[in-house]
Amino acid sequence: MNRTRSNGLFGCFYDDRGGQIFLLILVALAVVVPVLHLAIPTGSALHVPTWVVALMGKYLCYALLALSVDLIWGFCGILSLGHGAFFALGGYAMGMYLMRQIGTRGVYSHPELPDFMVFLNWKELPWTWYGFDSFAFAALMVFVVPGALGYVFGWLTFRSRVTGVYLSIISQAMTYALLLAFFRNDMGFGGNNGLTDFKDLLGFDLQSAAMRTCLFVASVAALALGYVICRFIVSSKLGRILVGIRDAEDRIRFLGYRVEHYKLFVFVVSSMLAGLAGALYVPQVGIINPGEFSPANSIEIVIWVAIGGRGSLYGAALGAVLVNYGKTYFTGALPEAWLFVLGGLFVAVTLFLPKGIVGSFSGFLSFRGSAGNKAEAESLPAKGPANG
Repeated sequence: MNRTRSNGLFGCFYDDRGGQIFLLILVALAVVVPVLHLAIPTGSALHVPTWVVALMGKYLCYALLALSVDLIWGFCGILSLGHGAFFALGGYAMGMYLMRQIGTRGVYSHPELPDFMVFLNWKELPWTWYGFDSFAFAALMVFVVPGALGYVFGWLTFRSRVTGVYLSIISQAMTYALLLAFFRNDMGFGGNNGLTDFKDLLGFDLQSAAMRTCLFVASVAALALGYVICRFIVSSKLGRILVGIRDAEDRIRFLGYRVEHYKLFVFVVSSMLAGLAGALYVPQVGIINPGEFSPANSIEIVIWVAIGGRGSLYGAALGAVLVNYGKTYFTGALPEAWLFVLGGLFVAVTLFLPKGIVGSFSGFLSFRGSAGNKAEAESLPAKGPANG
């Protein structure tokens, strides 16, 4: 009796063996790392120190960011070179909330104005900071601000049928414009120094082991949720239309589909996931500044996805973790060689693993499986005519 594929949210994982393994790994991390960090004594070889927990949490935020790019690039063919802007906006939304929580514990002990505003002789809080003393409002802005920018940018470009390299250039110009704007002191976002010196989150000390563990678990949960959402989208009828747009946009448009609407929807979802990644990133690294808007950062995100495997989702997350681990290692061991290593890695993957690590590995397994089946079929004796 043949098994049929189930419908619904979890039906999209029926034939996604890689995704199942990926989610199981995330569940294991959410359980094992907190136990090794909080329950194992500091002197033990099994103890995971706080700095490692924070570093792993940062990698998971990058993985979610790569996932958001793979959703639009790997399945819809939208190569955005400005997705770092949505990541940074989500980070600034969380950073503004954390700055409002400092209060009188700042250097200038002002009950309302952050230290940089007091230093710049601001007399009152700008309207852009209203409401950020509430965590609920800040959490809402983490999604609303990047989503709104993604909607405006997507509506203008997709409606005008801007595609390919032109869209990539425009997206890069967008993030560079935001970089220049946030560098200005009169914008009220900390200028070149950005936002830092955070004290607590929801009343809990950000430097405590318990809060670091909670942020790590939240990053794991966000990555898992982001994967489930993306997988559900690409496994649905909507996902098949997105792939059709990627491969033959004119044909899909000729069939009567409003291509710009599908592009806009998936682009806004991707922008909001990137904003969530930025919001979880900021309390774990302790700072957010205009450097996060750098076009080079957005290009690096695309490299993560290409190395891990475009169009596989979990491959993009794997690429983000591997590349950033390499960055951590080489910037400590050979800081002057890191950019050459990254460039060489990207060239090597492009030449020898065009489908990325996950795509090439899956292709190799499929080739071995088909070769084995062929050999088995050839080894079977040929059936002759039946004897009467």
